[in-house]
Amino acid sequence: MTAAAGSDQRQERLTRLGFRFGINGPHAARTMMLDDLRTLLAHTPAAASRQAYATAIVTDNLLGKSTKKARALSLKHLAALYGLDAANPLFRALRRLWSLDAAAQPLLALTVALARDPLLRASGAFVLSRPVGVLVLPEDWAAFLADAFPDRFSAASLKSFSRNLAGTWTAAGFLQGYRRRTRSLPKVQPEVVALSLFLGHLEGRSGQRLFSSEWMTLLGGIPAELEALTNAAANRGLLVFMNAGGVQEVRFPNYLTPEEDQIRQEAAHVV
Repeated sequence: MTAAAGSDQRQERLTRLGFRFGINGPHAARTMMLDDLRTLLAHTPAAASRQAYATAIVTDNLLGKSTKKARALSLKHLAALYGLDAANPLFRALRRLWSLDAAAQPLLALTVALARDPLLRASGAFVLSRPVGVLVLPEDWAAFLADAFPDRFSAASLKSFSRNLAGTWTAAGFLQGYRRRTRSLPKVQPEVVALSLFLGHLEGRSGQRLFSSEWMTLLGGIPAELEALTNAAANRGLLVFMNAGGVQEVRFPNYLTPEEDQIRQEAAHVV
């Protein structure tokens, strides 16, 4: 199997577990829509169907949009960012953790949005490369996008996309300010660590390798801090964590169906 074929097969399996790939993403038009997501999840049951979310947004106008077109677009972008489907393992994990701590919600939303929006995901390395306290200017975002996606965006698009990306990273706590944003560090809760470890698990990681995934790298912090947060997550029943003699094991009981776990194992073994 060629590397390209292996990558395609792996992406196909990860897509079935809730990830999205490609070159386009909702951040071409929106931020991660944190306020809308909070409203939607606060007024729908955890086991709601995809149709129930559509009804809440489009028919009932739960999000208070001014036109039917705006409602339909909100549904489209929220579904792309988060799945809005109990059959989606990523969204199911998000709903499982969402109501436990409101302070964790911005980072929980960001984590799932990163897994499902390639445009947002591409911006992660740019944000993490900025030292804490340093200004991150609109022109910095535009330069990053122009370099990462050469000849793809017009000047107007660069400005719009930069604004959306900056808005999301600010809402998640990685930036602070409005007109003059500076790099900051978000406060990480055990629920966020649980979700970040789960994403690494979906990718086929296990043991110590879970702690070196891009999802955990995003959170920053020294290993001892992340281990303490993992212990806290285990104490809250969010996962199972065993650490003995330097050997670490993390399990996620009842997060996946047997069929989903089989897909996860297949993705792990695709070269």
